[in-house]
Amino acid sequence: MIKKDNVVQLKSEQFALRIVRCYQFLITSKQERVLSKQLLRAGTSIGANVTEAEYAQSVSDFYSKMQIALKEAAESRYWIELLYQGKYLDKEQYSSLLDDVRGIINILVKISKSRKTKEL
Repeated sequence: MIKKDNVVQLKSEQFALRIVRCYQFLITSKQERVLSKQLLRAGTSIGANVTEAEYAQSVSDFYSKMQIALKEAAESRYWIELLYQGKYLDKEQYSSLLDDVRGIINILVKISKSRKTKEL
């Protein structure tokens, strides 16, 4: 169960669900399996790593999981771009998914920066 006050966890889970639906759409409607599978893997991994961070063994482990989530979010953005450029996603689908992943990236960057601030 997602905590209502954990914004990054909530947004990453909602994004993962959107990615699963997008994957289903792409394989059934567009017969696209290669790029969509990559997006499925990266897009659902964000939330998995954020959830793992909640049970981190140390502060260092927490930030490591958040960094992995950030990398997966950046990779998701890449696959969304390719799917749009390949004409598998229309402008509306692309913009909506891109807005969501950018929002998650912004939150994860802020979390990462908060660690650097604490270390100084």
